[in-house]
Amino acid sequence: MKGPSLCVSRQQGVYSWKGSYKMNARKKLFTQKEVYDIPGTDELFARAVKENVEWHYQNCLEYRKILNGQMFSPETLNSYEDIYRLPPVPTLYLKQQRLLSIPERRLRFKSTTTGTTGKPVEVGFDAGAMALGLCMLTRMLSRHGLLSRHPANYIMLGYQPSRHNKMGAARTAKGASYLAPPLHREYALVATGEGYDLNIEGISMALARYSQASAPVRIIGFPAYFYFMLKKLEQEGIALKLPERSLVILGGGWKQFSAQKVGKEELFQLAGERLGLVEGQIKEFFGVVEHNVPYISCENHHFHAPAFSRVAVRDIRTMAPVGYGEPGLLNLITPLLKSMPLVSIVTDDLAILREGQECGCGNAAPWFEVLGRAGLKGIRTCAAGAGSILEGVRI
Repeated sequence: MKGPSLCVSRQQGVYSWKGSYKMNARKKLFTQKEVYDIPGTDELFARAVKENVEWHYQNCLEYRKILNGQMFSPETLNSYEDIYRLPPVPTLYLKQQRLLSIPERRLRFKSTTTGTTGKPVEVGFDAGAMALGLCMLTRMLSRHGLLSRHPANYIMLGYQPSRHNKMGAARTAKGASYLAPPLHREYALVATGEGYDLNIEGISMALARYSQASAPVRIIGFPAYFYFMLKKLEQEGIALKLPERSLVILGGGWKQFSAQKVGKEELFQLAGERLGLVEGQIKEFFGVVEHNVPYISCENHHFHAPAFSRVAVRDIRTMAPVGYGEPGLLNLITPLLKSMPLVSIVTDDLAILREGQECGCGNAAPWFEVLGRAGLKGIRTCAAGAGSILEGVRI
């Protein structure tokens, strides 16, 4: 593979390159038909990671400094095991430093984090990543039975779309309302032009109306919002029976509502009592804006790693990968983006990685459970290395 040649000009830490640099392994990986074929894609995944890291190393000055500071060179990515030696970029670092590997004008789509724990992070997508990401997403949604031709009514437990709102969670929720053709959407948070108003009465009326219709209902939003809605129905003594093929699609954590967090069993039981839903009608998503690969729960409500990513858990002090069953910080790896060097990121989520057979659903791919957010007091990074030292964390 012939790499690009360096031009003299440089703006905002991004080198301008001429010539083409095709990521052939990336394309093959993200058009992979078998969604959870981890062993069958190990070699391809390693090649895609190497291509991706080489591109970012050459085109993003700050990322080059990060790798150089960790005494790491893309040339050392020669085997599948080597991808776990790649220094991960902390999501907390991205709140302070924006990393770009292509000019801003070539970004085709932008999404931001909610910013509930500080400064939001903006992630930009290149055209290739958007096309391949759509292919990946379509196959994953189909694999989990979330695509339907039957029109549905939607309860959106989140923000109504607004041109002022670029949060990834809001856009993801809106996108999820097209998995079945939408008849009507009722939003919990209605845009006013200057902000948002809580729409409790509208949600209650819509639920009652939807329950009397023949079309299935899809409820989309944060688990905390879903729980609060169910408790409201319980307090008012309301028990409904939603139409057949109705689904609940939950994504994100409890964030600022962690004190009210309940276990899945209690949540599922309440959903059965108030909406007539069985456990199999509730699907969960896990994802972070900085990673771009979704994780969809299996029938046992576990998040298995698809072929398009690899998952590791890292020691909170040394940042070295730990084994199955050991808690640490969640490390997510994917070679999707050409626009930003987010090939390997480490989140502030505490997690445990499990072997596939421990699940019992028949999916042999490893899966992880999120224990909660780490109690991070700070993270130290330096321009020469982003040598993350996570302080104040106890398990």
